[in-house]
Amino acid sequence: MVLLEQWALRLVQQELEEAVPAEGTTGLASLGAARAFNPLELGPKAALTPGPATEAVLQHLRQRLQPALLACGDAERNALLRGLEGGRIAAGPSGAPTRGRPDLLPTGRNFYSVDLRGMPTEAAWDLGRRSAELLLELHLQEQGDDLRQLALSVWGTATMRNGGEDIAQALALMGVRPIWDGPTRRLIGLEVIPLSLLGRPRVDVTLRISGLFRDAFPQLVGWFNQATRLVAALAESGRDNPLAEAAQREGHWGRVYGSAPGAYGAGLQGLIDSGHWEERGDLGDAFLNWSQWRYDGEMGAAAAPAIEAELDRAGLEQRLAQVQVVLHNQDNREHDLLDSDDYYQFQGGLSAAVERVSGQRPALWFGDHSRSQRPRLHRLERELDKVLRSRLLNPRWIEGVQAHGYKGGFEMAASLDYLFAYDASTGRVPDWSYGAISSTWLNSAEVLAFLRRSNPWALRDMAERLLEAHHRGLWEGAEAPEIERLRQLVLESEALIEV
Repeated sequence: MVLLEQWALRLVQQELEEAVPAEGTTGLASLGAARAFNPLELGPKAALTPGPATEAVLQHLRQRLQPALLACGDAERNALLRGLEGGRIAAGPSGAPTRGRPDLLPTGRNFYSVDLRGMPTEAAWDLGRRSAELLLELHLQEQGDDLRQLALSVWGTATMRNGGEDIAQALALMGVRPIWDGPTRRLIGLEVIPLSLLGRPRVDVTLRISGLFRDAFPQLVGWFNQATRLVAALAESGRDNPLAEAAQREGHWGRVYGSAPGAYGAGLQGLIDSGHWEERGDLGDAFLNWSQWRYDGEMGAAAAPAIEAELDRAGLEQRLAQVQVVLHNQDNREHDLLDSDDYYQFQGGLSAAVERVSGQRPALWFGDHSRSQRPRLHRLERELDKVLRSRLLNPRWIEGVQAHGYKGGFEMAASLDYLFAYDASTGRVPDWSYGAISSTWLNSAEVLAFLRRSNPWALRDMAERLLEAHHRGLWEGAEAPEIERLRQLVLESEALIEV
Protein backbone atom coordinates (compact mmCIF):
# COMPACT_ATOMS: atom_id res chain seq x y z
CA MET A 1 0.00 0.00 0.00
CA VAL A 2 2.93 2.33 0.65
CA LEU A 3 4.04 2.02 -2.97
CA LEU A 4 0.51 2.79 -4.14
CA GLU A 5 0.45 5.96 -2.04
CA GLN A 6 3.88 6.98 -3.33
CA TRP A 7 2.70 6.42 -6.89
CA ALA A 8 -0.43 8.51 -6.30
CA LEU A 9 1.63 11.36 -4.90
CA ARG A 10 4.03 11.20 -7.82
CA LEU A 11 1.15 11.31 -10.32
CA VAL A 12 -0.15 14.46 -8.61
CA GLN A 13 3.33 15.97 -8.94
CA GLN A 14 3.46 15.08 -12.65
CA GLU A 15 0.06 16.71 -13.20
CA LEU A 16 1.38 19.91 -11.63
CA GLU A 17 4.51 19.76 -13.77
CA GLU A 18 2.36 19.48 -16.90
CA ALA A 19 0.16 22.39 -15.83
CA VAL A 20 3.15 24.63 -14.85
CA PRO A 21 6.09 23.95 -17.23
CA ALA A 22 9.63 24.22 -15.96
CA GLU A 23 11.46 27.50 -16.59
CA GLY A 24 12.73 27.75 -20.13
CA THR A 25 10.40 25.12 -21.57
CA THR A 26 6.95 25.16 -23.10
CA GLY A 27 4.14 23.03 -21.76
CA LEU A 28 4.33 20.83 -24.87
CA ALA A 29 8.07 20.32 -24.51
CA SER A 30 7.87 19.46 -20.83
CA LEU A 31 5.04 17.04 -21.54
CA GLY A 32 7.06 15.35 -24.27
CA ALA A 33 10.08 15.08 -21.96
CA ALA A 34 8.10 13.39 -19.19
CA ARG A 35 8.79 9.71 -18.80
CA ALA A 36 6.69 6.91 -17.35
CA PHE A 37 6.97 6.68 -13.56
CA ASN A 38 7.79 3.37 -11.92
CA PRO A 39 6.82 3.20 -8.23
CA LEU A 40 9.48 0.55 -7.65
CA GLU A 41 12.12 3.21 -8.33
CA LEU A 42 11.18 4.97 -5.10
CA GLY A 43 13.48 4.13 -2.27
CA PRO A 44 12.70 4.56 1.45
CA LYS A 45 14.32 8.01 1.43
CA ALA A 46 12.19 9.19 -1.48
CA ALA A 47 8.98 9.34 0.56
CA LEU A 48 6.83 12.40 -0.05
CA THR A 49 4.93 13.80 2.90
CA PRO A 50 1.26 14.32 2.03
CA GLY A 51 -0.67 17.34 3.17
CA PRO A 52 -4.11 17.19 4.84
CA ALA A 53 -6.09 17.14 1.59
CA THR A 54 -3.87 14.48 0.02
CA GLU A 55 -3.96 12.44 3.21
CA ALA A 56 -7.76 12.44 3.05
CA VAL A 57 -7.60 11.08 -0.51
CA LEU A 58 -5.13 8.38 0.54
CA GLN A 59 -7.35 7.47 3.47
CA HIS A 60 -10.22 7.02 1.04
CA LEU A 61 -7.93 4.85 -1.08
CA ARG A 62 -7.07 2.63 1.88
CA GLN A 63 -10.50 2.33 3.41
CA ARG A 64 -12.83 2.31 0.39
CA LEU A 65 -11.25 1.85 -3.02
CA GLN A 66 -8.59 -0.75 -2.28
CA PRO A 67 -10.94 -3.17 -0.44
CA ALA A 68 -13.60 -2.73 -3.13
CA LEU A 69 -11.12 -3.43 -5.93
CA LEU A 70 -9.71 -6.49 -4.18
CA ALA A 71 -13.25 -7.82 -3.68
CA CYS A 72 -14.08 -7.74 -7.41
CA GLY A 73 -12.65 -11.15 -8.25
CA ASP A 74 -14.55 -13.03 -5.56
CA ALA A 75 -17.72 -11.04 -6.27
CA GLU A 76 -17.60 -11.87 -10.00
CA ARG A 77 -16.96 -15.57 -9.34
CA ASN A 78 -19.67 -15.88 -6.68
CA ALA A 79 -22.23 -14.05 -8.82
CA LEU A 80 -21.50 -16.30 -11.80
CA LEU A 81 -21.94 -19.46 -9.73
CA ARG A 82 -25.10 -18.10 -8.12
CA GLY A 83 -26.54 -17.27 -11.54
CA LEU A 84 -25.75 -20.73 -12.87
CA GLU A 85 -27.61 -22.19 -9.90
CA GLY A 86 -30.65 -20.07 -10.72
CA GLY A 87 -30.14 -17.78 -7.75
CA ARG A 88 -30.58 -14.02 -7.51
CA ILE A 89 -27.73 -11.69 -8.42
CA ALA A 90 -27.83 -8.39 -6.58
CA ALA A 91 -28.57 -5.30 -8.67
CA GLY A 92 -26.15 -2.43 -9.06
CA PRO A 93 -25.61 0.71 -11.14
CA SER A 94 -23.77 0.71 -14.48
CA GLY A 95 -20.93 2.93 -15.57
CA ALA A 96 -17.15 3.17 -15.54
CA PRO A 97 -15.29 3.08 -12.20
CA THR A 98 -12.53 5.19 -13.74
CA ARG A 99 -15.01 8.01 -14.34
CA GLY A 100 -15.38 8.86 -10.65
CA ARG A 101 -17.89 6.08 -9.92
CA PRO A 102 -16.51 4.10 -6.95
CA ASP A 103 -20.10 3.10 -6.14
CA LEU A 104 -19.85 0.59 -8.99
CA LEU A 105 -17.34 -1.48 -7.01
CA PRO A 106 -17.14 -4.31 -6.32
CA THR A 107 -18.26 -5.59 -9.69
CA GLY A 108 -20.25 -8.79 -10.18
CA ARG A 109 -23.69 -7.25 -9.82
CA ASN A 110 -26.65 -7.32 -12.24
CA PHE A 111 -26.25 -3.75 -13.41
CA TYR A 112 -29.11 -1.54 -14.53
CA SER A 113 -28.97 1.36 -16.96
CA VAL A 114 -30.08 4.97 -16.65
CA ASP A 115 -33.28 7.04 -16.58
CA LEU A 116 -33.71 7.97 -20.25
CA ARG A 117 -35.89 10.95 -19.34
CA GLY A 118 -32.94 12.79 -17.80
CA MET A 119 -30.54 12.41 -20.71
CA PRO A 120 -28.36 14.10 -21.58
CA THR A 121 -27.63 14.83 -17.94
CA GLU A 122 -26.43 18.20 -16.75
CA ALA A 123 -22.98 16.73 -16.09
CA ALA A 124 -22.91 15.31 -19.63
CA TRP A 125 -23.91 18.72 -21.02
CA ASP A 126 -21.13 20.44 -19.10
CA LEU A 127 -18.47 18.07 -20.45
CA GLY A 128 -19.95 17.94 -23.96
CA ARG A 129 -20.07 21.73 -24.16
CA ARG A 130 -16.45 22.12 -23.04
CA SER A 131 -15.31 19.40 -25.42
CA ALA A 132 -17.16 21.06 -28.31
CA GLU A 133 -15.55 24.42 -27.54
CA LEU A 134 -12.12 22.79 -27.42
CA LEU A 135 -12.65 21.09 -30.78
CA LEU A 136 -13.79 24.34 -32.39
CA GLU A 137 -10.76 26.17 -31.02
CA LEU A 138 -8.31 23.50 -32.19
CA HIS A 139 -9.86 23.35 -35.67
CA LEU A 140 -9.73 27.12 -36.00
CA GLN A 141 -6.06 27.14 -34.96
CA GLU A 142 -5.16 24.43 -37.47
CA GLN A 143 -7.30 25.44 -40.45
CA GLY A 144 -7.68 29.17 -39.96
CA ASP A 145 -11.45 28.94 -40.43
CA ASP A 146 -14.46 27.86 -38.39
CA LEU A 147 -15.64 24.26 -38.43
CA ARG A 148 -18.97 23.85 -40.23
CA GLN A 149 -19.46 20.15 -41.08
CA LEU A 150 -18.79 17.23 -38.74
CA ALA A 151 -19.64 13.52 -38.54
CA LEU A 152 -19.81 11.88 -35.12
CA SER A 153 -20.24 8.21 -34.20
CA VAL A 154 -22.38 7.54 -31.13
CA TRP A 155 -22.50 4.25 -29.20
CA GLY A 156 -25.07 2.87 -26.80
CA THR A 157 -22.72 1.38 -24.21
CA ALA A 158 -20.77 4.62 -23.87
CA THR A 159 -24.02 6.57 -23.52
CA MET A 160 -25.09 4.31 -20.65
CA ARG A 161 -21.84 5.10 -18.86
CA ASN A 162 -21.59 8.84 -19.46
CA GLY A 163 -25.18 10.05 -19.50
CA GLY A 164 -25.22 11.26 -23.11
CA GLU A 165 -21.99 13.24 -23.54
CA ASP A 166 -21.81 12.64 -27.31
CA ILE A 167 -25.33 13.98 -27.88
CA ALA A 168 -24.62 16.92 -25.58
CA GLN A 169 -21.46 17.67 -27.55
CA ALA A 170 -23.40 17.55 -30.83
CA LEU A 171 -26.07 19.92 -29.43
CA ALA A 172 -23.40 22.34 -28.27
CA LEU A 173 -21.76 22.33 -31.71
CA MET A 174 -25.14 23.15 -33.27
CA GLY A 175 -25.77 25.93 -30.77
CA VAL A 176 -28.67 24.28 -28.93
CA ARG A 177 -29.03 24.09 -25.15
CA PRO A 178 -31.05 21.46 -23.21
CA ILE A 179 -33.69 22.56 -20.70
CA TRP A 180 -34.27 20.46 -17.57
CA ASP A 181 -37.21 20.42 -15.19
CA GLY A 182 -36.32 21.90 -11.81
CA PRO A 183 -37.38 19.24 -9.28
CA THR A 184 -36.91 16.08 -11.38
CA ARG A 185 -33.98 17.23 -13.56
CA ARG A 186 -35.60 15.56 -16.54
CA LEU A 187 -35.16 16.98 -20.01
CA ILE A 188 -38.26 18.94 -21.01
CA GLY A 189 -37.15 20.96 -24.03
CA LEU A 190 -34.43 22.55 -26.13
CA GLU A 191 -33.40 26.17 -26.54
CA VAL A 192 -31.61 27.61 -29.56
CA ILE A 193 -28.69 29.83 -28.57
CA PRO A 194 -28.74 33.08 -30.61
CA LEU A 195 -25.76 33.74 -32.88
CA SER A 196 -25.05 36.92 -30.94
CA LEU A 197 -24.37 34.81 -27.84
CA LEU A 198 -22.84 31.88 -29.69
CA GLY A 199 -20.17 34.06 -31.32
CA ARG A 200 -19.45 31.60 -34.13
CA PRO A 201 -21.18 29.72 -36.97
CA ARG A 202 -23.30 26.69 -36.13
CA VAL A 203 -21.90 23.26 -37.02
CA ASP A 204 -23.93 20.89 -39.18
CA VAL A 205 -23.54 17.58 -37.29
CA THR A 206 -24.32 14.19 -38.82
CA LEU A 207 -24.65 11.24 -36.43
CA ARG A 208 -23.86 7.63 -37.22
CA ILE A 209 -25.51 5.75 -34.36
CA SER A 210 -24.90 2.15 -33.36
CA GLY A 211 -27.65 -0.46 -33.36
CA LEU A 212 -27.71 -0.60 -29.56
CA PHE A 213 -28.04 3.19 -29.34
CA ARG A 214 -30.97 3.07 -31.77
CA ASP A 215 -32.71 0.41 -29.68
CA ALA A 216 -31.92 1.76 -26.21
CA PHE A 217 -32.12 5.54 -26.65
CA PRO A 218 -35.01 6.53 -28.94
CA GLN A 219 -35.51 9.62 -26.76
CA LEU A 220 -32.07 10.93 -27.63
CA VAL A 221 -32.70 10.31 -31.32
CA GLY A 222 -35.93 12.28 -30.94
CA TRP A 223 -34.30 15.16 -29.10
CA PHE A 224 -31.50 15.43 -31.64
CA ASN A 225 -33.99 15.40 -34.52
CA GLN A 226 -35.94 18.16 -32.80
CA ALA A 227 -32.72 20.17 -32.42
CA THR A 228 -31.91 19.84 -36.13
CA ARG A 229 -35.44 20.95 -37.05
CA LEU A 230 -35.17 24.03 -34.81
CA VAL A 231 -31.80 25.00 -36.29
CA ALA A 232 -32.96 24.31 -39.86
CA ALA A 233 -35.92 26.68 -39.38
CA LEU A 234 -33.75 29.66 -38.37
CA ALA A 235 -33.51 32.64 -40.73
CA GLU A 236 -29.73 32.81 -40.77
CA SER A 237 -27.13 33.01 -43.52
CA GLY A 238 -25.60 29.90 -45.02
CA ARG A 239 -22.21 30.87 -43.62
CA ASP A 240 -23.57 31.06 -40.08
CA ASN A 241 -25.99 28.15 -40.39
CA PRO A 242 -24.91 25.51 -42.94
CA LEU A 243 -27.60 23.12 -41.67
CA ALA A 244 -30.43 25.51 -42.59
CA GLU A 245 -28.88 26.13 -46.01
CA ALA A 246 -28.57 22.39 -46.71
CA ALA A 247 -32.10 21.68 -45.44
CA GLN A 248 -33.58 24.24 -47.84
CA ARG A 249 -31.61 22.74 -50.70
CA GLU A 250 -32.29 19.06 -49.89
CA GLY A 251 -35.82 19.31 -48.53
CA HIS A 252 -35.19 17.60 -45.16
CA TRP A 253 -33.12 18.10 -42.03
CA GLY A 254 -32.49 14.47 -41.05
CA ARG A 255 -29.01 13.96 -39.63
CA VAL A 256 -29.25 10.62 -37.81
CA TYR A 257 -28.13 7.56 -39.78
CA GLY A 258 -27.54 3.95 -38.83
CA SER A 259 -27.84 0.35 -39.88
CA ALA A 260 -31.15 -1.21 -40.91
CA PRO A 261 -33.73 -1.90 -38.18
CA GLY A 262 -32.64 -5.02 -36.36
CA ALA A 263 -29.13 -4.89 -37.82
CA TYR A 264 -25.90 -4.01 -35.99
CA GLY A 265 -22.35 -3.07 -36.91
CA ALA A 266 -20.97 -1.00 -39.77
CA GLY A 267 -20.21 -3.56 -42.46
CA LEU A 268 -16.41 -3.44 -42.54
CA GLN A 269 -15.49 -6.43 -40.40
CA GLY A 270 -16.54 -9.05 -42.95
CA LEU A 271 -14.50 -7.42 -45.71
CA ILE A 272 -11.41 -7.02 -43.54
CA ASP A 273 -11.57 -10.63 -42.31
CA SER A 274 -12.16 -12.10 -45.77
CA GLY A 275 -9.82 -9.80 -47.67
CA HIS A 276 -12.45 -9.29 -50.39
CA TRP A 277 -11.63 -5.65 -51.04
CA GLU A 278 -9.23 -3.93 -53.41
CA GLU A 279 -9.08 -0.30 -52.34
CA ARG A 280 -10.31 2.02 -49.60
CA GLY A 281 -13.31 2.99 -51.70
CA ASP A 282 -14.61 -0.58 -51.35
CA LEU A 283 -14.64 -0.16 -47.58
CA GLY A 284 -16.38 3.20 -47.98
CA ASP A 285 -19.05 1.61 -50.15
CA ALA A 286 -19.61 -1.12 -47.57
CA PHE A 287 -20.05 1.49 -44.87
CA LEU A 288 -22.52 3.45 -46.99
CA ASN A 289 -24.52 0.32 -47.78
CA TRP A 290 -24.68 -0.59 -44.11
CA SER A 291 -25.44 2.93 -42.83
CA GLN A 292 -27.96 4.28 -45.34
CA TRP A 293 -31.00 4.24 -43.03
CA ARG A 294 -32.12 7.65 -41.78
CA TYR A 295 -33.95 7.68 -38.44
CA ASP A 296 -36.65 10.33 -38.15
CA GLY A 297 -39.04 11.21 -35.33
CA GLU A 298 -39.09 13.88 -32.62
CA MET A 299 -39.88 14.16 -28.95
CA GLY A 300 -43.47 15.19 -28.34
CA ALA A 301 -46.19 14.61 -25.83
CA ALA A 302 -45.59 10.87 -25.84
CA ALA A 303 -43.11 9.32 -23.40
CA ALA A 304 -40.98 8.08 -26.27
CA PRO A 305 -40.88 9.25 -29.89
CA ALA A 306 -41.98 7.02 -32.75
CA ILE A 307 -38.64 6.57 -34.51
CA GLU A 308 -39.07 5.66 -38.15
CA ALA A 309 -36.37 4.33 -40.48
CA GLU A 310 -36.18 5.48 -44.08
CA LEU A 311 -33.76 4.24 -46.73
CA ASP A 312 -31.75 7.31 -47.79
CA ARG A 313 -28.41 6.45 -49.41
CA ALA A 314 -28.43 9.66 -51.45
CA GLY A 315 -29.04 11.76 -48.34
CA LEU A 316 -26.19 10.10 -46.48
CA GLU A 317 -23.82 10.70 -49.39
CA GLN A 318 -24.89 14.36 -49.55
CA ARG A 319 -24.14 14.75 -45.87
CA LEU A 320 -20.78 13.00 -45.88
CA ALA A 321 -19.62 14.79 -49.04
CA GLN A 322 -19.52 18.02 -46.99
CA VAL A 323 -17.88 16.63 -43.84
CA GLN A 324 -14.63 18.25 -42.72
CA VAL A 325 -14.05 16.35 -39.46
CA VAL A 326 -14.82 12.81 -38.32
CA LEU A 327 -14.86 12.56 -34.54
CA HIS A 328 -15.06 9.69 -32.10
CA ASN A 329 -15.02 10.09 -28.31
CA GLN A 330 -13.85 7.61 -25.69
CA ASP A 331 -15.30 8.03 -22.23
CA ASN A 332 -12.86 5.88 -20.21
CA ARG A 333 -9.35 4.45 -20.33
CA GLU A 334 -10.28 0.89 -19.41
CA HIS A 335 -9.67 -0.05 -23.05
CA ASP A 336 -8.23 1.57 -26.18
CA LEU A 337 -9.06 1.83 -29.87
CA LEU A 338 -7.07 -1.30 -30.76
CA ASP A 339 -9.07 -3.43 -28.29
CA SER A 340 -12.17 -3.76 -30.47
CA ASP A 341 -13.23 -3.81 -34.11
CA ASP A 342 -15.95 -1.23 -33.41
CA TYR A 343 -13.50 1.66 -33.41
CA TYR A 344 -12.21 1.12 -36.93
CA GLN A 345 -15.64 0.11 -38.21
CA PHE A 346 -17.28 3.36 -37.12
CA GLN A 347 -14.57 6.02 -37.28
CA GLY A 348 -12.60 4.26 -40.00
CA GLY A 349 -15.79 3.50 -41.92
CA LEU A 350 -16.93 7.12 -41.73
CA SER A 351 -13.52 8.29 -42.93
CA ALA A 352 -13.51 5.86 -45.87
CA ALA A 353 -17.07 6.85 -46.80
CA VAL A 354 -16.27 10.59 -46.70
CA GLU A 355 -13.21 9.99 -48.87
CA ARG A 356 -15.30 7.84 -51.22
CA VAL A 357 -18.02 10.44 -51.88
CA SER A 358 -15.97 13.64 -51.64
CA GLY A 359 -12.55 12.62 -52.87
CA GLN A 360 -11.03 14.39 -49.86
CA ARG A 361 -9.56 12.91 -46.69
CA PRO A 362 -11.33 14.36 -43.63
CA ALA A 363 -9.52 15.37 -40.47
CA LEU A 364 -9.84 12.57 -37.91
CA TRP A 365 -10.11 13.62 -34.28
CA PHE A 366 -10.14 11.54 -31.11
CA GLY A 367 -11.87 12.85 -27.98
CA ASP A 368 -10.54 11.70 -24.62
CA HIS A 369 -13.37 12.15 -22.12
CA SER A 370 -11.90 9.81 -19.51
CA ARG A 371 -11.39 12.69 -17.10
CA SER A 372 -14.58 14.68 -16.95
CA GLN A 373 -12.88 17.68 -15.37
CA ARG A 374 -10.47 17.98 -18.30
CA PRO A 375 -11.56 16.66 -21.71
CA ARG A 376 -8.81 16.40 -24.31
CA LEU A 377 -8.91 16.22 -28.09
CA HIS A 378 -6.17 15.33 -30.51
CA ARG A 379 -5.69 13.82 -33.94
CA LEU A 380 -6.28 10.11 -34.45
CA GLU A 381 -2.66 9.74 -35.54
CA ARG A 382 -1.49 10.81 -32.09
CA GLU A 383 -3.82 8.38 -30.33
CA LEU A 384 -2.66 5.49 -32.51
CA ASP A 385 0.95 6.37 -31.76
CA LYS A 386 0.15 6.45 -28.05
CA VAL A 387 -1.50 3.02 -28.07
CA LEU A 388 1.32 1.52 -30.13
CA ARG A 389 4.03 2.72 -27.78
CA SER A 390 2.21 2.26 -24.47
CA ARG A 391 0.65 -1.16 -25.13
CA LEU A 392 1.52 -3.06 -28.30
CA LEU A 393 5.26 -2.39 -28.08
CA ASN A 394 5.40 -2.25 -24.28
CA PRO A 395 7.55 -5.15 -22.95
CA ARG A 396 5.45 -5.35 -19.79
CA TRP A 397 2.23 -5.80 -21.78
CA ILE A 398 3.87 -8.43 -24.01
CA GLU A 399 5.08 -10.24 -20.91
CA GLY A 400 1.66 -9.94 -19.29
CA VAL A 401 -0.35 -11.45 -22.14
CA GLN A 402 1.89 -14.51 -22.13
CA ALA A 403 0.45 -15.43 -18.74
CA HIS A 404 -2.93 -15.95 -20.44
CA GLY A 405 -1.86 -18.67 -22.84
CA TYR A 406 -4.12 -19.11 -25.86
CA LYS A 407 -6.15 -16.00 -25.01
CA GLY A 408 -2.99 -13.90 -24.76
CA GLY A 409 -1.94 -14.92 -28.27
CA PHE A 410 -5.44 -14.17 -29.52
CA GLU A 411 -5.30 -10.66 -28.03
CA MET A 412 -1.99 -9.96 -29.77
CA ALA A 413 -3.34 -11.11 -33.14
CA ALA A 414 -6.59 -9.16 -32.67
CA SER A 415 -4.73 -5.94 -31.85
CA LEU A 416 -2.68 -6.28 -35.04
CA ASP A 417 -5.86 -6.96 -37.03
CA TYR A 418 -7.48 -3.78 -35.70
CA LEU A 419 -4.35 -1.74 -36.43
CA PHE A 420 -4.32 -3.07 -40.00
CA ALA A 421 -8.04 -2.33 -40.41
CA TYR A 422 -7.58 1.25 -39.16
CA ASP A 423 -4.83 1.68 -41.73
CA ALA A 424 -6.92 0.15 -44.51
CA SER A 425 -9.87 2.45 -43.77
CA THR A 426 -8.04 5.67 -42.91
CA GLY A 427 -4.41 5.49 -44.07
CA ARG A 428 -3.33 7.12 -40.80
CA VAL A 429 -1.24 4.31 -39.29
CA PRO A 430 2.53 5.07 -39.45
CA ASP A 431 4.55 2.77 -41.69
CA TRP A 432 7.11 2.06 -38.97
CA SER A 433 4.50 0.38 -36.76
CA TYR A 434 4.40 -2.80 -38.87
CA GLY A 435 8.17 -3.19 -38.77
CA ALA A 436 8.22 -2.51 -35.03
CA ILE A 437 5.56 -5.14 -34.35
CA SER A 438 7.26 -7.65 -36.62
CA SER A 439 10.57 -7.10 -34.88
CA THR A 440 9.23 -6.95 -31.30
CA TRP A 441 6.74 -9.80 -31.56
CA LEU A 442 7.83 -12.14 -34.34
CA ASN A 443 11.58 -11.71 -34.15
CA SER A 444 11.77 -12.42 -30.44
CA ALA A 445 12.74 -15.95 -29.43
CA GLU A 446 10.71 -15.66 -26.22
CA VAL A 447 7.52 -14.43 -27.91
CA LEU A 448 7.83 -16.96 -30.74
CA ALA A 449 8.26 -19.79 -28.25
CA PHE A 450 5.13 -18.64 -26.43
CA LEU A 451 3.06 -18.43 -29.62
CA ARG A 452 4.27 -21.80 -30.93
CA ARG A 453 3.39 -23.40 -27.63
CA SER A 454 0.12 -21.65 -26.78
CA ASN A 455 -1.46 -20.38 -30.01
CA PRO A 456 0.15 -21.27 -33.36
CA TRP A 457 -3.06 -20.07 -35.06
CA ALA A 458 -2.35 -16.54 -33.81
CA LEU A 459 1.25 -16.82 -34.99
CA ARG A 460 0.07 -17.78 -38.48
CA ASP A 461 -2.56 -15.03 -38.56
CA MET A 462 -0.13 -12.32 -37.47
CA ALA A 463 2.48 -13.30 -40.05
CA GLU A 464 -0.19 -13.42 -42.77
CA ARG A 465 -1.57 -10.02 -41.70
CA LEU A 466 1.86 -8.40 -41.89
CA LEU A 467 2.38 -9.94 -45.32
CA GLU A 468 -1.01 -8.61 -46.41
CA ALA A 469 -0.08 -5.14 -45.18
CA HIS A 470 3.05 -5.32 -47.32
CA HIS A 471 1.25 -6.62 -50.42
CA ARG A 472 -1.45 -3.93 -50.16
CA GLY A 473 1.12 -1.16 -49.92
CA LEU A 474 0.32 -0.28 -46.31
CA TRP A 475 3.78 -1.39 -45.12
CA GLU A 476 6.17 0.14 -47.59
CA GLY A 477 9.33 -0.10 -45.50
CA ALA A 478 9.48 -3.89 -45.33
CA GLU A 479 12.76 -5.41 -46.49
CA ALA A 480 13.06 -8.64 -48.48
CA PRO A 481 14.68 -10.72 -45.68
CA GLU A 482 11.88 -9.72 -43.29
CA ILE A 483 9.19 -10.69 -45.79
CA GLU A 484 10.88 -14.05 -46.36
CA ARG A 485 11.08 -14.64 -42.61
CA LEU A 486 7.34 -13.99 -42.29
CA ARG A 487 6.61 -16.43 -45.10
CA GLN A 488 8.63 -19.08 -43.30
CA LEU A 489 6.69 -18.38 -40.09
CA VAL A 490 3.43 -18.99 -41.95
CA LEU A 491 4.67 -22.35 -43.22
CA GLU A 492 6.07 -23.26 -39.82
CA SER A 493 2.87 -22.40 -37.98
CA GLU A 494 0.79 -24.34 -40.50
CA ALA A 495 2.94 -27.38 -39.76
CA LEU A 496 2.41 -26.91 -36.02
CA ILE A 497 -1.35 -26.64 -36.50
CA GLU A 498 -1.42 -29.84 -38.56
CA VAL A 499 0.40 -31.85 -35.86
